[in-house]
Amino acid sequence: MVRQATPEDRFSFGLWTVSWQGRDPFGDATRPALDPVEAIGKLAEVGAWGVTFHDDDVVPFGSDEQGRTHHLSRFRDACVEHDITIEMVTTNLFTHPVFKDGGLTSNDRSVRRFALRKVLRNIDLTAELGAKTFVMWGGREGAEYDGSKDVNAALDRYAEGVDTVAGYIKSKGYDIRIALEPKPNEPRGDIFLPTIGHALGFIAKLDNGDIVGLNPEVGHEQMAGLNYTHGIAQALWNGKLFHIDLNGQRSIKYDQDLVFGHGDLLSAFFTVDLLENGFPNGGPTYDGPRHFDYKPSRTEGFDGVWASAQANINTYLVLKERALAFRADPEVQAAMQASGLAELAVPTLADGETVEDLMADRSAFEDYDADKAAEHSYAFVHLNQLAVEHALGAR
Repeated sequence: MVRQATPEDRFSFGLWTVSWQGRDPFGDATRPALDPVEAIGKLAEVGAWGVTFHDDDVVPFGSDEQGRTHHLSRFRDACVEHDITIEMVTTNLFTHPVFKDGGLTSNDRSVRRFALRKVLRNIDLTAELGAKTFVMWGGREGAEYDGSKDVNAALDRYAEGVDTVAGYIKSKGYDIRIALEPKPNEPRGDIFLPTIGHALGFIAKLDNGDIVGLNPEVGHEQMAGLNYTHGIAQALWNGKLFHIDLNGQRSIKYDQDLVFGHGDLLSAFFTVDLLENGFPNGGPTYDGPRHFDYKPSRTEGFDGVWASAQANINTYLVLKERALAFRADPEVQAAMQASGLAELAVPTLADGETVEDLMADRSAFEDYDADKAAEHSYAFVHLNQLAVEHALGAR
Protein backbone atom coordinates (compact mmCIF):
# COMPACT_ATOMS: atom_id res chain seq x y z
CA MET A 1 0.00 0.00 0.00
CA VAL A 2 1.53 3.31 -1.10
CA ARG A 3 1.29 6.01 1.52
CA GLN A 4 -0.29 9.36 0.70
CA ALA A 5 2.00 12.20 -0.32
CA THR A 6 2.42 15.02 2.17
CA PRO A 7 3.69 18.60 1.74
CA GLU A 8 6.97 17.46 3.30
CA ASP A 9 7.58 15.31 0.21
CA ARG A 10 7.67 18.53 -1.86
CA PHE A 11 6.29 16.97 -5.03
CA SER A 12 5.70 19.51 -7.77
CA PHE A 13 4.51 19.43 -11.37
CA GLY A 14 5.00 21.64 -14.36
CA LEU A 15 1.66 23.08 -15.39
CA TRP A 16 2.58 22.13 -18.96
CA THR A 17 2.70 18.43 -18.04
CA VAL A 18 -0.93 17.67 -17.22
CA SER A 19 -2.01 20.40 -19.65
CA TRP A 20 -0.33 18.75 -22.64
CA GLN A 21 -3.00 18.14 -25.25
CA GLY A 22 -1.26 15.18 -26.89
CA ARG A 23 -0.24 16.97 -30.06
CA ASP A 24 2.91 15.64 -31.73
CA PRO A 25 4.67 16.17 -35.10
CA PHE A 26 2.46 13.50 -36.69
CA GLY A 27 -0.90 14.03 -35.02
CA ASP A 28 -3.30 16.64 -33.74
CA ALA A 29 -4.32 17.09 -30.13
CA THR A 30 -6.16 14.20 -28.50
CA ARG A 31 -7.40 16.23 -25.51
CA PRO A 32 -8.98 19.68 -25.24
CA ALA A 33 -7.20 22.57 -23.56
CA LEU A 34 -7.15 22.47 -19.75
CA ASP A 35 -7.89 25.54 -17.67
CA PRO A 36 -4.89 26.23 -15.38
CA VAL A 37 -7.28 26.78 -12.48
CA GLU A 38 -8.77 23.30 -12.94
CA ALA A 39 -5.27 21.83 -13.22
CA ILE A 40 -4.28 23.33 -9.86
CA GLY A 41 -7.29 21.77 -8.13
CA LYS A 42 -6.63 18.35 -9.64
CA LEU A 43 -2.90 18.45 -8.81
CA ALA A 44 -3.79 19.22 -5.20
CA GLU A 45 -6.03 16.13 -5.16
CA VAL A 46 -3.21 13.81 -6.23
CA GLY A 47 -0.89 15.15 -3.54
CA ALA A 48 1.16 17.85 -5.24
CA TRP A 49 2.81 20.42 -2.98
CA GLY A 50 4.00 22.76 -5.70
CA VAL A 51 3.55 23.87 -9.29
CA THR A 52 5.76 25.43 -11.93
CA PHE A 53 4.88 27.13 -15.19
CA HIS A 54 6.09 28.87 -18.32
CA ASP A 55 4.77 32.40 -18.68
CA ASP A 56 2.72 31.38 -21.74
CA ASP A 57 1.15 28.45 -19.85
CA VAL A 58 -0.86 30.95 -17.79
CA VAL A 59 -0.84 34.12 -19.88
CA PRO A 60 -1.44 33.54 -23.62
CA PHE A 61 1.34 34.97 -25.80
CA GLY A 62 0.55 38.53 -26.87
CA SER A 63 -1.90 39.28 -24.05
CA ASP A 64 -2.24 42.95 -23.12
CA GLU A 65 -1.53 44.14 -19.58
CA GLN A 66 -5.16 43.85 -18.51
CA GLY A 67 -5.39 40.30 -19.80
CA ARG A 68 -2.07 39.38 -18.19
CA THR A 69 -3.25 40.66 -14.81
CA HIS A 70 -6.52 38.76 -15.13
CA HIS A 71 -4.92 35.41 -16.00
CA LEU A 72 -2.25 35.69 -13.31
CA SER A 73 -4.79 36.65 -10.66
CA ARG A 74 -6.96 33.61 -11.41
CA PHE A 75 -3.93 31.34 -11.31
CA ARG A 76 -2.53 32.79 -8.10
CA ASP A 77 -5.94 32.65 -6.39
CA ALA A 78 -6.27 28.97 -7.31
CA CYS A 79 -2.84 28.23 -5.82
CA VAL A 80 -3.78 30.00 -2.60
CA GLU A 81 -7.15 28.22 -2.45
CA HIS A 82 -5.55 24.78 -2.80
CA ASP A 83 -2.41 25.58 -0.78
CA ILE A 84 -0.14 24.97 -3.76
CA THR A 85 3.30 26.58 -3.72
CA ILE A 86 4.60 28.26 -6.87
CA GLU A 87 8.18 27.07 -6.53
CA MET A 88 9.67 27.77 -9.97
CA VAL A 89 8.92 29.91 -12.99
CA THR A 90 10.35 29.72 -16.50
CA THR A 91 9.95 31.55 -19.82
CA ASN A 92 8.79 30.06 -23.10
CA LEU A 93 11.34 30.97 -25.77
CA PHE A 94 10.48 28.09 -28.08
CA THR A 95 6.81 27.95 -29.16
CA HIS A 96 6.19 31.17 -31.08
CA PRO A 97 7.69 31.21 -34.60
CA VAL A 98 9.73 34.29 -33.71
CA PHE A 99 12.01 31.92 -31.77
CA LYS A 100 12.53 29.47 -34.64
CA ASP A 101 16.28 30.26 -34.62
CA GLY A 102 16.50 30.60 -30.86
CA GLY A 103 15.94 33.33 -28.34
CA LEU A 104 19.19 34.40 -26.70
CA THR A 105 21.31 33.01 -29.56
CA SER A 106 19.24 33.91 -32.62
CA ASN A 107 21.21 35.29 -35.53
CA ASP A 108 18.65 38.13 -35.51
CA ARG A 109 19.68 40.71 -32.89
CA SER A 110 16.13 42.09 -32.58
CA VAL A 111 14.88 38.62 -31.60
CA ARG A 112 17.59 38.37 -28.95
CA ARG A 113 16.54 41.71 -27.49
CA PHE A 114 12.86 40.66 -27.48
CA ALA A 115 13.75 37.36 -25.79
CA LEU A 116 15.86 39.05 -23.14
CA ARG A 117 13.07 41.50 -22.31
CA LYS A 118 10.60 38.60 -22.08
CA VAL A 119 12.89 36.81 -19.64
CA LEU A 120 13.56 39.89 -17.48
CA ARG A 121 9.84 40.60 -17.25
CA ASN A 122 9.33 37.12 -15.88
CA ILE A 123 12.16 37.49 -13.38
CA ASP A 124 10.06 40.26 -11.84
CA LEU A 125 7.05 37.93 -11.90
CA THR A 126 9.08 35.16 -10.24
CA ALA A 127 9.98 37.51 -7.39
CA GLU A 128 6.41 38.75 -7.12
CA LEU A 129 5.10 35.18 -6.77
CA GLY A 130 7.75 34.24 -4.21
CA ALA A 131 9.38 31.50 -6.30
CA LYS A 132 13.06 30.87 -5.61
CA THR A 133 14.13 29.25 -8.89
CA PHE A 134 14.03 30.48 -12.46
CA VAL A 135 14.72 27.76 -15.03
CA MET A 136 16.21 28.57 -18.42
CA TRP A 137 15.77 25.82 -21.03
CA GLY A 138 17.26 26.75 -24.38
CA GLY A 139 15.24 24.38 -26.52
CA ARG A 140 15.66 26.51 -29.66
CA GLU A 141 19.20 27.62 -28.88
CA GLY A 142 21.04 25.51 -31.43
CA ALA A 143 21.20 24.57 -35.09
CA GLU A 144 20.53 21.94 -37.70
CA TYR A 145 23.41 22.99 -39.94
CA ASP A 146 26.98 23.46 -38.74
CA GLY A 147 27.60 26.31 -41.15
CA SER A 148 24.59 28.31 -39.97
CA LYS A 149 26.04 29.26 -36.60
CA ASP A 150 29.21 30.94 -35.41
CA VAL A 151 29.33 28.81 -32.26
CA ASN A 152 31.89 31.06 -30.59
CA ALA A 153 29.63 34.09 -31.09
CA ALA A 154 26.54 32.08 -30.12
CA LEU A 155 28.10 31.07 -26.81
CA ASP A 156 29.16 34.68 -26.25
CA ARG A 157 25.56 35.79 -26.78
CA TYR A 158 24.24 32.96 -24.58
CA ALA A 159 26.62 33.96 -21.80
CA GLU A 160 25.70 37.62 -22.28
CA GLY A 161 22.04 36.77 -21.91
CA VAL A 162 22.36 34.58 -18.83
CA ASP A 163 24.81 36.98 -17.18
CA THR A 164 22.46 39.89 -17.86
CA VAL A 165 19.56 38.04 -16.22
CA ALA A 166 21.71 37.00 -13.23
CA GLY A 167 23.03 40.54 -12.87
CA TYR A 168 19.48 41.88 -12.96
CA ILE A 169 18.48 39.48 -10.17
CA LYS A 170 21.38 40.74 -8.05
CA SER A 171 20.67 44.40 -8.79
CA LYS A 172 17.07 43.96 -7.64
CA GLY A 173 18.06 42.03 -4.53
CA TYR A 174 15.83 39.11 -5.48
CA ASP A 175 16.20 35.77 -3.67
CA ILE A 176 16.23 33.83 -6.94
CA ARG A 177 18.68 31.40 -8.53
CA ILE A 178 18.86 30.48 -12.20
CA ALA A 179 18.86 26.81 -13.21
CA LEU A 180 19.94 25.93 -16.75
CA GLU A 181 18.33 22.83 -18.27
CA PRO A 182 20.57 20.85 -20.67
CA LYS A 183 19.23 18.80 -23.57
CA PRO A 184 21.11 17.29 -26.53
CA ASN A 185 18.51 17.59 -29.31
CA GLU A 186 14.84 18.13 -30.08
CA PRO A 187 13.41 20.50 -31.09
CA ARG A 188 16.71 21.72 -32.59
CA GLY A 189 18.93 19.21 -34.32
CA ASP A 190 21.76 20.10 -31.93
CA ILE A 191 21.08 22.21 -28.86
CA PHE A 192 23.76 24.34 -27.21
CA LEU A 193 24.65 23.12 -23.67
CA PRO A 194 23.51 19.57 -24.51
CA THR A 195 24.54 17.86 -21.24
CA ILE A 196 25.23 18.54 -17.58
CA GLY A 197 28.95 18.64 -18.28
CA HIS A 198 28.58 21.20 -21.07
CA ALA A 199 26.42 23.40 -18.84
CA LEU A 200 28.87 23.21 -15.92
CA GLY A 201 31.68 24.32 -18.22
CA PHE A 202 29.51 27.19 -19.47
CA ILE A 203 28.60 28.34 -15.96
CA ALA A 204 32.28 28.46 -15.00
CA LYS A 205 32.81 31.17 -17.64
CA LEU A 206 30.01 33.46 -16.41
CA ASP A 207 30.62 36.65 -14.46
CA ASN A 208 27.54 35.96 -12.31
CA GLY A 209 27.81 32.17 -12.28
CA ASP A 210 27.54 32.02 -8.49
CA ILE A 211 23.73 32.15 -8.77
CA VAL A 212 23.53 29.97 -11.88
CA GLY A 213 23.20 26.20 -11.54
CA LEU A 214 21.38 23.30 -13.14
CA ASN A 215 17.96 21.73 -13.59
CA PRO A 216 18.87 18.34 -15.10
CA GLU A 217 16.13 16.16 -16.56
CA VAL A 218 16.17 12.37 -16.58
CA GLY A 219 15.17 11.97 -20.22
CA HIS A 220 17.47 14.69 -21.49
CA GLU A 221 20.60 13.03 -20.10
CA GLN A 222 19.47 9.55 -21.13
CA MET A 223 18.73 10.77 -24.67
CA ALA A 224 22.48 11.35 -24.91
CA GLY A 225 23.20 7.85 -23.57
CA LEU A 226 24.39 9.26 -20.25
CA ASN A 227 23.82 8.20 -16.65
CA TYR A 228 21.39 10.60 -14.97
CA THR A 229 22.32 9.60 -11.43
CA HIS A 230 26.00 10.21 -12.15
CA GLY A 231 25.10 13.52 -13.77
CA ILE A 232 23.18 14.91 -10.81
CA ALA A 233 25.90 13.53 -8.53
CA GLN A 234 28.46 15.66 -10.37
CA ALA A 235 26.13 18.66 -10.22
CA LEU A 236 25.86 18.13 -6.45
CA TRP A 237 29.65 17.79 -6.21
CA ASN A 238 29.91 21.16 -7.97
CA GLY A 239 27.30 22.74 -5.70
CA LYS A 240 25.12 23.37 -8.75
CA LEU A 241 22.09 21.09 -8.41
CA PHE A 242 19.45 23.81 -7.98
CA HIS A 243 16.40 21.88 -9.25
CA ILE A 244 15.54 18.54 -10.91
CA ASP A 245 13.13 17.25 -13.55
CA LEU A 246 11.99 13.67 -13.06
CA ASN A 247 10.45 11.56 -15.81
CA GLY A 248 11.06 8.32 -17.71
CA GLN A 249 13.00 7.58 -20.89
CA ARG A 250 13.80 4.37 -22.74
CA SER A 251 17.13 4.56 -24.54
CA ILE A 252 18.47 7.03 -27.08
CA LYS A 253 15.48 8.25 -29.08
CA TYR A 254 13.05 11.16 -29.11
CA ASP A 255 12.15 12.84 -25.82
CA GLN A 256 9.52 10.47 -24.42
CA ASP A 257 8.66 12.26 -21.15
CA LEU A 258 7.26 9.07 -19.63
CA VAL A 259 6.07 8.79 -16.05
CA PHE A 260 9.00 8.67 -13.64
CA GLY A 261 10.20 5.07 -13.36
CA HIS A 262 8.38 3.96 -16.52
CA GLY A 263 11.66 4.00 -18.42
CA ASP A 264 14.84 2.71 -16.78
CA LEU A 265 13.49 1.54 -13.42
CA LEU A 266 16.82 0.62 -11.85
CA SER A 267 18.27 4.00 -12.79
CA ALA A 268 15.21 5.62 -11.20
CA PHE A 269 15.87 3.59 -8.04
CA PHE A 270 19.45 4.84 -7.77
CA THR A 271 18.33 8.40 -8.49
CA VAL A 272 15.88 8.25 -5.59
CA ASP A 273 18.53 6.57 -3.44
CA LEU A 274 20.89 9.50 -4.04
CA LEU A 275 18.21 12.15 -3.54
CA GLU A 276 16.88 10.61 -0.33
CA ASN A 277 19.96 8.97 1.22
CA GLY A 278 22.81 11.03 -0.17
CA PHE A 279 26.26 9.71 -0.99
CA PRO A 280 27.36 6.57 0.90
CA ASN A 281 30.31 8.39 2.47
CA GLY A 282 28.60 11.72 3.05
CA GLY A 283 28.83 14.86 0.96
CA PRO A 284 26.49 17.49 -0.47
CA THR A 285 22.79 16.64 -0.52
CA TYR A 286 19.78 17.83 -2.49
CA ASP A 287 16.97 19.45 -0.52
CA GLY A 288 14.90 20.95 -3.34
CA PRO A 289 11.53 19.98 -4.80
CA ARG A 290 10.92 16.60 -6.40
CA HIS A 291 9.66 18.04 -9.67
CA PHE A 292 7.96 15.99 -12.37
CA ASP A 293 8.33 17.03 -16.01
CA TYR A 294 6.49 14.37 -18.00
CA LYS A 295 3.71 14.15 -20.56
CA PRO A 296 0.57 12.06 -20.11
CA SER A 297 0.35 9.70 -23.07
CA ARG A 298 -1.70 11.03 -25.97
CA THR A 299 -3.71 7.79 -25.77
CA GLU A 300 -5.27 8.96 -22.48
CA GLY A 301 -8.36 10.96 -21.65
CA PHE A 302 -8.37 13.25 -18.63
CA ASP A 303 -8.91 10.26 -16.35
CA GLY A 304 -5.57 8.97 -17.59
CA VAL A 305 -3.95 12.39 -17.14
CA TRP A 306 -4.67 12.41 -13.41
CA ALA A 307 -3.86 8.71 -13.08
CA SER A 308 -0.47 9.39 -14.65
CA ALA A 309 0.18 12.35 -12.35
CA GLN A 310 -0.59 10.08 -9.40
CA ALA A 311 1.67 7.41 -10.90
CA ASN A 312 4.68 9.75 -10.74
CA ILE A 313 4.12 10.34 -7.04
CA ASN A 314 3.39 6.69 -6.25
CA THR A 315 6.47 5.45 -8.09
CA TYR A 316 8.70 7.92 -6.29
CA LEU A 317 7.25 7.00 -2.89
CA VAL A 318 7.66 3.27 -3.55
CA LEU A 319 11.26 3.76 -4.67
CA LYS A 320 11.95 5.98 -1.67
CA GLU A 321 10.70 3.23 0.65
CA ARG A 322 12.82 0.65 -1.19
CA ALA A 323 15.90 2.90 -1.16
CA LEU A 324 15.64 3.50 2.58
CA ALA A 325 15.35 -0.24 3.17
CA PHE A 326 18.32 -0.83 0.84
CA ARG A 327 20.62 1.45 2.82
CA ALA A 328 19.41 0.04 6.17
CA ASP A 329 19.95 -3.62 5.17
CA PRO A 330 22.97 -5.08 7.05
CA GLU A 331 23.75 -7.33 4.08
CA VAL A 332 23.89 -4.28 1.81
CA GLN A 333 26.12 -2.46 4.27
CA ALA A 334 28.45 -5.44 4.37
CA ALA A 335 28.42 -5.64 0.56
CA MET A 336 29.30 -1.96 0.30
CA GLN A 337 32.19 -2.51 2.68
CA ALA A 338 33.40 -5.55 0.73
CA SER A 339 33.17 -3.59 -2.51
CA GLY A 340 35.45 -0.88 -1.14
CA LEU A 341 33.03 2.06 -1.07
CA ALA A 342 34.38 3.23 2.27
CA GLU A 343 37.99 2.98 1.06
CA LEU A 344 37.16 5.19 -1.94
CA ALA A 345 36.58 8.03 0.51
CA VAL A 346 40.12 7.70 1.90
CA PRO A 347 42.47 10.23 0.22
CA THR A 348 45.05 8.63 -2.06
CA LEU A 349 47.75 10.73 -0.44
CA ALA A 350 47.83 10.42 3.34
CA ASP A 351 47.32 13.50 5.49
CA GLY A 352 50.47 15.58 5.17
CA GLU A 353 52.00 13.28 2.55
CA THR A 354 53.74 15.07 -0.31
CA VAL A 355 54.34 14.02 -3.90
CA GLU A 356 57.99 13.57 -2.93
CA ASP A 357 56.92 11.16 -0.17
CA LEU A 358 54.87 9.18 -2.68
CA MET A 359 57.78 9.04 -5.11
CA ALA A 360 60.03 7.71 -2.32
CA ASP A 361 57.55 5.01 -1.24
CA ARG A 362 58.75 1.86 -3.03
CA SER A 363 55.68 -0.07 -1.86
CA ALA A 364 53.50 2.21 -3.97
CA PHE A 365 55.20 1.26 -7.24
CA GLU A 366 58.59 -0.51 -7.41
CA ASP A 367 57.66 -3.23 -4.90
CA TYR A 368 53.93 -3.21 -5.67
CA ASP A 369 52.62 -6.62 -6.79
CA ALA A 370 50.25 -5.56 -9.56
CA ASP A 371 49.51 -9.18 -10.50
CA LYS A 372 48.46 -9.98 -6.95
CA ALA A 373 46.35 -6.81 -6.73
CA ALA A 374 44.66 -7.74 -10.00
CA GLU A 375 43.21 -10.81 -8.27
CA HIS A 376 41.05 -8.50 -6.12
CA SER A 377 37.35 -9.29 -6.64
CA TYR A 378 35.20 -6.26 -5.96
CA ALA A 379 31.88 -8.14 -5.70
CA PHE A 380 29.98 -5.39 -7.48
CA VAL A 381 27.51 -7.84 -9.03
CA HIS A 382 26.37 -9.03 -5.61
CA LEU A 383 25.88 -5.45 -4.44
CA ASN A 384 23.88 -4.60 -7.56
CA GLN A 385 21.74 -7.72 -7.19
CA LEU A 386 20.84 -6.61 -3.69
CA ALA A 387 19.76 -3.26 -5.18
CA VAL A 388 17.65 -5.04 -7.79
CA GLU A 389 15.96 -7.17 -5.15
CA HIS A 390 15.22 -4.16 -2.96
CA ALA A 391 13.93 -2.15 -5.96
CA LEU A 392 11.57 -5.02 -6.82
CA GLY A 393 10.41 -5.42 -3.22
CA ALA A 394 11.85 -8.91 -2.97
CA ARG A 395 13.73 -8.24 0.26
